[in-house]
Amino acid sequence: MKILVTGTAGFIGFHTALRLLERGDEVVGIDNINDYYDINLKYGRLKESGIDPAKVEWAKPVKSTQYANYTFIRLDIADREAMARLFEQENFDRVVHLAAQAGVRYSLVNPHAYIDSNITGTLNILEGCRYGNIEHLVFASSSSVYGLNETMPFRTCDNVDHPISLYAATKKSNELMAHTYSHLYGIPTTGLRFFTVYGPWGRPDMALFLFTKAILEGKPIDVYNNGNMKRDFTYVDDIIEGIIRVLDKPAEPDLAWSGKNPKPNTSPAPYRIYNIGNSRPVDSWTLSMP
Repeated sequence: MKILVTGTAGFIGFHTALRLLERGDEVVGIDNINDYYDINLKYGRLKESGIDPAKVEWAKPVKSTQYANYTFIRLDIADREAMARLFEQENFDRVVHLAAQAGVRYSLVNPHAYIDSNITGTLNILEGCRYGNIEHLVFASSSSVYGLNETMPFRTCDNVDHPISLYAATKKSNELMAHTYSHLYGIPTTGLRFFTVYGPWGRPDMALFLFTKAILEGKPIDVYNNGNMKRDFTYVDDIIEGIIRVLDKPAEPDLAWSGKNPKPNTSPAPYRIYNIGNSRPVDSWTLSMP
């Protein structure tokens, strides 16, 4: 298959592209390589997949020297015209949409970045899928959509109407937008709620790496809310396995769905929502132990 993967200079997108390439799919990867964290790490991931950072320019395709079936293009998913051209020119079979402005605390500092990338960018992806006759769109949501919900374990049939960050609100918005396009245009869409992903080439703003860096440097560890927090850490290979398995099985309508008792995780449209997590939460104190 020919697959568009957004966010391939990012953590999960990088690993997803490699997995698809290794099994023989043709991959076109895009990323805007923003400076939310050190861009050298992003270029390092690209280099690891055979993309020469020196050749990366805006809107210029770069072929991988390691994978003959991999092309990277520096694009911003919020660029409406560029994304429309990409879909028109490439004729993708399926799409894995992982690009997003990540981070919860950063949304307090730069909220517009979340609207530009997560809302406008996702709309451009959905429009591309609409006109490109895409067989299946798999997109990244987040466990943060559960917000103030205290019922454990989190279930996809739970209410997610009380997000507590703009990031979470944009991710719930993505789920609603995807369902709308699935309903209106019959696009099979599947949203995956990731639970705190870690592993090689991970994001340096995540607690695991921040804590480790502080320990190695002999510096105090920043622990928020007096350490009264838990995270369900999920190894990146398990996340990728989930993405691939879902990608290979396009969402189908739930024939048993009823508007009198509407389930939020399925639909009479070809739409599904899944959690991908470890189900073994770790508290801040345990994580910070040397």
